[in-house]
Amino acid sequence: MDGSSPAAGHHGRAPMRSRTRQLAFTRLSRQTGLHRREVTLGPHRRPALSSITPRRRPARAKLLAAAEELFYARGTAATGIDAVTEHANVARKSLYNNFASKDELIAAWLEQRHADWLAFYAARCDGTTRPALAVFDAYLDHAASSGPDFRGCGLLNTAAEYPADSPVRGVVRRHKEEVEQLLAEDAPEDAELLSYLLEGAVTRAGLDGTPDRLQRARDMASTILAARQSTAHQVAQESTTRQADE
Repeated sequence: MDGSSPAAGHHGRAPMRSRTRQLAFTRLSRQTGLHRREVTLGPHRRPALSSITPRRRPARAKLLAAAEELFYARGTAATGIDAVTEHANVARKSLYNNFASKDELIAAWLEQRHADWLAFYAARCDGTTRPALAVFDAYLDHAASSGPDFRGCGLLNTAAEYPADSPVRGVVRRHKEEVEQLLAEDAPEDAELLSYLLEGAVTRAGLDGTPDRLQRARDMASTILAARQSTAHQVAQESTTRQADE
């Protein structure tokens, strides 16, 4: 491994990269109308999505927290309003005081999950020389913290429940495009390849219920990036040699 995460002990630590990456995350947040949240991570541990809240949370926060757990575990179609309100321990009236419909609750949950994951990627990338690998580490953290309840990418799972022209799929598509943009900030030549590797591994890992394929995908990504770096170094050396001969 080559130090992709500031938190994972077996990946090591590296100096913080330039302000360019911070600006990239700021730009992504502004594009979505969402704000970056600061989180603290341990080895392969993620902050529970929406877990940093006051002790006495308002009904809206409780409902979104319940939606996060139930929608990820069961899917949106299989989760009724009564299940959400019961899990949140709030009255049904409270749900409709905050959301006009179940669809509005789903939309709010998707936007929140999108924002939380952007912040999570940002936290994972801080202090690493290979942010592209840190994105893989973010999914490994998610799988490790989910344990036997790991079901892959909740956004992709949700998108599969809706038709192609649904706004829900639009939100998920935007998120995936931004993930690829994060990869491109570090590895512009290989971002598309790494994106395919990541998404395929997440899908299969979710199907298997274990992070094994994600770890292997992360190792493959590391090999790809190392090969690219080695090639670039060799080209630079050859160029220097030619200039010296001239």
